Amino acid sequence: MTLKRLLSAVLIGLLISTAAVPVFIAEGSLHIHNRIVPDSHAADYFARQNDVTWQPAVLRAADGIQLQAWFFRPAEFNGAAVLLLHGVGDTRLGMTGHLQYLLRNGYAALMPDARGHGSSGGDLVTYGLKEARDTAMWAQWLDGQRGVERIYGLGESMGAGVLIQSLAYRPGFRAIVAECPFSTFEDVAEYRVGARLLPIVAWPVTRMASWYSHLRYGVDVMQASPIDALRRSNTPVLLIHGTADVNIPPQESRDLHAANPSSTVLWEVKGATHVAAQTAEPHEYQRRVLSWFATH
Repeated sequence: MTLKRLLSAVLIGLLISTAAVPVFIAEGSLHIHNRIVPDSHAADYFARQNDVTWQPAVLRAADGIQLQAWFFRPAEFNGAAVLLLHGVGDTRLGMTGHLQYLLRNGYAALMPDARGHGSSGGDLVTYGLKEARDTAMWAQWLDGQRGVERIYGLGESMGAGVLIQSLAYRPGFRAIVAECPFSTFEDVAEYRVGARLLPIVAWPVTRMASWYSHLRYGVDVMQASPIDALRRSNTPVLLIHGTADVNIPPQESRDLHAANPSSTVLWEVKGATHVAAQTAEPHEYQRRVLSWFATH
């Protein structure tokens, strides 16, 4: 092979790779493969363990997709219910670590599978563009349940970002807790691409991924922006972030706090990794969450 042909082959290979990487990133972000579907036997188990009752909950989203959840109610119900939102690639099962202390303190808990996850319908994950409205509808569902007088929210990772974005729909939360949220999807996408490839290619790669997702699916997840919703909200938000989080860096929560310091409180948990603050500081974590809800 001549040098000219070799250089041409290398150039063609680079062009193909450049086009393929954004497509790979977009498809990987928008779809959850190998879904885990929660079994109702798990809900039975959690109910027995905590001596509470539970019921399945079904919601029809604004675009017709069916969403599914579990609703747990303690025997000594204090009139408050907490909506628990999981992270990307997870299911409602990922939020069971919050069940025991909430139920023990009289809170009911609603645990949905996000669209595109678990047993909920939908094929696309949009990081809040559609999930924020779903969340507001779940809050409305809670508001219609017997004895529910106050509604709160707690989300982790993607669920935290979605929960904050839902504030744009004024869902009626007294207060929310957001652990390891992103401030904008664009920020965290560029951060991850830069960490895996090179920082210099992060912007063009994410831009091409954005164009691809918009052209193919009509959705541009780069528009998902908790910080925009937070700027226009007066709902109290407790931001929790581990200082050792390399999935979504703590700067994301710092930016959110700076955008609305009057409505937010930021607790940085030293040494905690992604959504591991409760593992790092179990007693303090539960104390702060319960106190946050109790004072609002």
